[in-house]
Amino acid sequence: MKERLTKLPFYNQAVLPYHYLQAAIATHKYHHPARRLHVIGVTGTNGKTTTCFMIWQMLRQSGYKVGLMTTVAYGVNKLKPELGHMTTVDAVTLNHRIDELAKQGIEYLVLEVTSHALVEYRTLGIPFEVAVFTNLTHEHLDYHKTIDRYRAAKGKLFKKAKFSILNADDPATKYYSTISQDYITYGIKHGQNRATDVKLGINGVKYSLGDIIIETNIPGEFNVYNSLAAALVGKHYGLTPQQISEGIKSLDNVEGRMNIIDEGQPFTVIVDYAHAPDALEKVFESIKNHKGRIISVHGGAGRRDPSTRPIRGRILAKYSDIVIITEDDSRDEDPASIAAAFIEGAKKQGKTLDKDLFLELDRRKAIKLALEKAKPGDVVLVLGKGHEKSILRADGPHEFNDTKVVRELLKKRA
Repeated sequence: MKERLTKLPFYNQAVLPYHYLQAAIATHKYHHPARRLHVIGVTGTNGKTTTCFMIWQMLRQSGYKVGLMTTVAYGVNKLKPELGHMTTVDAVTLNHRIDELAKQGIEYLVLEVTSHALVEYRTLGIPFEVAVFTNLTHEHLDYHKTIDRYRAAKGKLFKKAKFSILNADDPATKYYSTISQDYITYGIKHGQNRATDVKLGINGVKYSLGDIIIETNIPGEFNVYNSLAAALVGKHYGLTPQQISEGIKSLDNVEGRMNIIDEGQPFTVIVDYAHAPDALEKVFESIKNHKGRIISVHGGAGRRDPSTRPIRGRILAKYSDIVIITEDDSRDEDPASIAAAFIEGAKKQGKTLDKDLFLELDRRKAIKLALEKAKPGDVVLVLGKGHEKSILRADGPHEFNDTKVVRELLKKRA
């Protein structure tokens, strides 16, 4: 019944009073738990989760009592997996978890914040001390309708925060800088704090931020930006250059984010959460110097912005030697119809069905096909679901994790 209602064009606006009331009751019930903490909010289209993990790891390595709440996991030291397909949980769950973390003695909280959460008042009553902006690209227009409304939704965080850390290489910062109470900027090309001597590798990045040498164990130029933002959070709270450098480097990986899966196979397999056009572009950019073929497995979620589907098909076709289109969280949409839009985009980029473009709607079989086609020196990219532990089909959730499936298939292959 609810799924039918959410398709009504006025539904999202009609339920806002309910969301507000729910959030107000939740904050009162748990006695405004966030007021006891220094809250760091991270928002943007891509990079939120990795940036949150970098900040959390850096602060805890420096001796801070800090909690974490992200798309992937939440907790203090021993993290619990986030099983729901939601980044910022509903207001009741959010306040309950913050209260639990506060009772464990944390003083700082790193919170991943979505545009949906800001519009729906899920973060009502949370006093953000620091807000971080990663980037803004084409996504969630099924919900926000226009890019301007999407940008404004995220802007609610910067209006609330006492201090903002903004990506100067992203055009949206021009707007966010006008509504922030106080801010600094970062970037590679622009900004008050710039990365220099940038070195990109398949296993991580390295660069200088003034007198601080930053190294990450996660590849991709986008992780220059993510770690820059994290480093500036560290500087804001008075960490030394050594604490910042060692803290960021100590993060081995983030589940479902550029994870290299090694079971002794003669080719590289990477699992990543990328599902927006810009995120896909950045994944391919991060492996552009690779000499072997690129084989990509990807699909689209149901009841999400359909305009990105042919765009993503074109991106996959442009950068991949072989493209395999499969299912994602189809929900109550026909997965074949979703896939057709990807196929259309890939064909326009020059791919030919059953030659270098394949359709396999069973995700496990699609991953198996990619691994079978891989030769020594190739890269197989399994994109879209990352850390998620289930796949949502018309009849409900089914247990599924890309990393687990890849490992099982590689072991059978061996």
